[in-house]
Amino acid sequence: MKLILNSLSLVVLLLTTCSGTRAQTDPDAEGCKDSPLLARMQGSTIFSCDHKEFDQATMPTSKDKDGAGVDQTFEGEVFSWQYTVREGISGLQVVRNFEAAFKRAGLAIDFEDGPNKIVAHRGNTWIQIEPGSDSYAQTIVTVKEMQQEVTADASSLAEELTKTGHVAVYGIHFDTGKANILPDSEGTLQEIVKFMVADTAAKLVVEGHTDNVGTPEGNQSLSEQRAQAVVAWLVAHGVRAARLDSRGWGGTQPVADNSTVDGRAKNRRVELVKQ
Repeated sequence: MKLILNSLSLVVLLLTTCSGTRAQTDPDAEGCKDSPLLARMQGSTIFSCDHKEFDQATMPTSKDKDGAGVDQTFEGEVFSWQYTVREGISGLQVVRNFEAAFKRAGLAIDFEDGPNKIVAHRGNTWIQIEPGSDSYAQTIVTVKEMQQEVTADASSLAEELTKTGHVAVYGIHFDTGKANILPDSEGTLQEIVKFMVADTAAKLVVEGHTDNVGTPEGNQSLSEQRAQAVVAWLVAHGVRAARLDSRGWGGTQPVADNSTVDGRAKNRRVELVKQ
């Protein structure tokens, strides 16, 4: 089980505050190991674990005026564990142990509900501990953007354009800072051609978008040039020019956080808009 630590350095602090020598009699579930960020309660055993490269995790991160938890949903890499605890351990004891460990490690404690639950975070990593009658559940999510692995095909383009009137197309790549279309973009561009052949009445505006690296003026010009380059490629491969238009938006319409590598990659995109 692999967990990316990023800049979070909790290992030593939590191991020295929450654990101690482990005296367990039952083996852990096959393939399950402790998170490198957190030690287990002394004498506990892992009876199940799970890992998702990209998923959602919902946790309370504050309280409303009546003291009820206000949930927030995070997306990113999600790890989860279920531990049994040694006889005589209460839910409150579990929560107080992790509360002390979190404080010593410098985490912000966002939500605590007596013996029932505690949520803390540092940076983009969120941790929830939820005791049961003789166990506790542990969830760790590191928030991040999903890595785009699937490029659009003609049918998905048609579906999204029919539903919303626009679609972001990932898989059209350019030289850095230029409008030259790279060869690995051909498959995605051919899917746009297929869509236009199948829907003979469709007219599209090809829009170029950039991240915020560089000057606003330069990004505006680059986005326009890239949109025009896509139109030129489509025309050269059989789409009538009268069915296409182009427009550049520079970095004025981000869809993700420009402070992250993944966010900037998502903002550098071509969108198709139905006329």
